[in-house]
Amino acid sequence: MSKFPELIASAFFAVMLAAAPALGAGDADQGAKVFKKCKACHAVGSGAKNKVGPHLNDLFGRPAGSITGYKYSKAMRKASEAGLVWSDETIDKFLAKPRGFLKGTKMAFPGIKKEKDRRDLLAYLKAIQTASTSTPTAEKPIKTVAAPAGKPPLASDTKRPKHGVLHLGRAATSAEILAWDIDIRPDGAGLPKGKGTVAQGEEVFAERCAVCHGDFGEGKDRWPVLAGGFDTLKAERPEKTIGSYWPFLSTVFDYIRRAMPFGDARSLTDDEVYAVTAYLLFLNDIVTDTEFELSEKNFAATRLPNEANFIADDRASEQQYANTGEPCMNNCMAEPAQVIMRARVLDVTPENEGDGSKVD
Repeated sequence: MSKFPELIASAFFAVMLAAAPALGAGDADQGAKVFKKCKACHAVGSGAKNKVGPHLNDLFGRPAGSITGYKYSKAMRKASEAGLVWSDETIDKFLAKPRGFLKGTKMAFPGIKKEKDRRDLLAYLKAIQTASTSTPTAEKPIKTVAAPAGKPPLASDTKRPKHGVLHLGRAATSAEILAWDIDIRPDGAGLPKGKGTVAQGEEVFAERCAVCHGDFGEGKDRWPVLAGGFDTLKAERPEKTIGSYWPFLSTVFDYIRRAMPFGDARSLTDDEVYAVTAYLLFLNDIVTDTEFELSEKNFAATRLPNEANFIADDRASEQQYANTGEPCMNNCMAEPAQVIMRARVLDVTPENEGDGSKVD
């Protein structure tokens, strides 16, 4: 098989590096702040390991796509075979626009536009590289938390049997259950103590959330839109955002606290979750004052616009559930069953505007 394509690719990277201007020195302390945009997917430092993206230890001088155990994109593997090595210049170009530098990369990050921020980030990665190791460390133990407000304490763990009926495992302790028992109910039960303002939430959102959801919740690439969509629920393609669709603020708070930021879940403090939730209320025009402070005290009084359009689950009152007698199994209707209504056909194939023809 000809190696001509690989030779062309190698020549491309060589020419690109030769044409790249020398980068100035950056500020490692400022770079640590820039790295907050990266740590949802990448780890660096002693004991760093692969997350959504590969760890960044020993990055400078490392061939692209060379971390053992990480599943790289096909594009990154080809770039590695073509001779791509991570240096000041190649990292800088990749960070500026990842998909522009390497088409087909699975890195969803849109890029760091400011050259100074990229220089500072490079300085930070260099500053900690010498102290970094690639040896993985054990997972952090689950943090034991106090019982959430509004929920009764669990019974004592004393005198529990060693085995269950099937003689498998053991009963979970109260501390283990409480570590997972973090759900928040619509009436505010389970909320932790804390508070955060819209202005504080904007800072946290910019550092930890905007890379995927945009500065104003508009969404980037395929990441979800968090704001807007008002009066679209009856449209053919409704935009279901926190402001237009979601029924309860507790769902917002619980999801952020439990699952965000992507790749670094449970890393936000309770105050930061309150602040981000307040900022999302502001983005959706539910509150208008940047000094608005959300806390466990006023949480239940804060309502989302679409709450009234949701109803309680009342299936237990329906006939098939209310009737406790023996179900009819044959000849249950006097007349044969008839189709009286059909579901609307959902045609998801886009059409060319004007002529109604399908797009191949």
